[in-house]
Amino acid sequence: MKLKWSEVTPEPVYLTRRALIAAGMASIAAPAFGLTGKPSALSTDEKPNSFEEITNYNNFYEFGTDKTDPARYSATLKPAPWSVKIDGLVDHPGNYAVEDLAPDSALEERIYRLRCVEAWSMVIPWLGVPLAAVLQKAAPQAGAKYVAFQTLEDPKQMPGQAYSSGIDWPYREGLRLDEAMNPLTILATGLYGKVLPNQNGAPIRLVVPWKYGFKSIKSIVGITLTDKQPQTTWQMLQANEYGFYANVNPQVDHPRWSQATERRIGAGLLGGRQETLMFNGYGDQVAQMYSGMDLAKNY
Repeated sequence: MKLKWSEVTPEPVYLTRRALIAAGMASIAAPAFGLTGKPSALSTDEKPNSFEEITNYNNFYEFGTDKTDPARYSATLKPAPWSVKIDGLVDHPGNYAVEDLAPDSALEERIYRLRCVEAWSMVIPWLGVPLAAVLQKAAPQAGAKYVAFQTLEDPKQMPGQAYSSGIDWPYREGLRLDEAMNPLTILATGLYGKVLPNQNGAPIRLVVPWKYGFKSIKSIVGITLTDKQPQTTWQMLQANEYGFYANVNPQVDHPRWSQATERRIGAGLLGGRQETLMFNGYGDQVAQMYSGMDLAKNY
């Protein structure tokens, strides 16, 4: 279903947004307004969470482990100028400026469900471009089977990297090439009609809506195409809890909690929990990629 911003964004959200900007609470690096994107048939018709919820409830350990730490401490990040190094099994390696990878004229509106591995969820109106279009600029070679991603490593800009958290920085993630080329997979540079806030992964982040949120790596500086499955941060840290695939699956529990239901942020104390959907509700678009696979073993 194609949606327009006038259909999904209530006036109070806009007012709240302006108040947040004025107070400097959202840690937005560039006060750009009026970003627009082409509506997408891949958007959900569910009501998005508010801008305040999306920008003040985050996992981004580079700025701290509490949900409010990214909004509180991410002003140290300098998202411009910024380039992404694309290398490995490609014909056109190089350092690509964000504005070249995701020009404003190419942005699409993608209103996606987000399901965290911690069993909470949101609906977020992203602005971005298909990852496939970005990879095509670099021309993947025939031997490429996987795509590896890397976040910025700079403790001065990301103070959470300066203290021990058990994580071997920089943050790393990866996808199979067919997952990366799926039409649902995007690189986001904005949300709610403005540039991506620092705490949400400025200036460019991955969004893979059928996977748990930790797969959607933030503040990307490196993309490498390879013929080998790349190491990923949470798998290296705790492989029995966080697998490479990380597909949303209500039938496979986390070792420490059930994944059968989720808590929608903003639903309130009486909102209750809702059933988690296989592949986060995107099975029609992605299930065929895992045909014949044991999704409990390949979690």
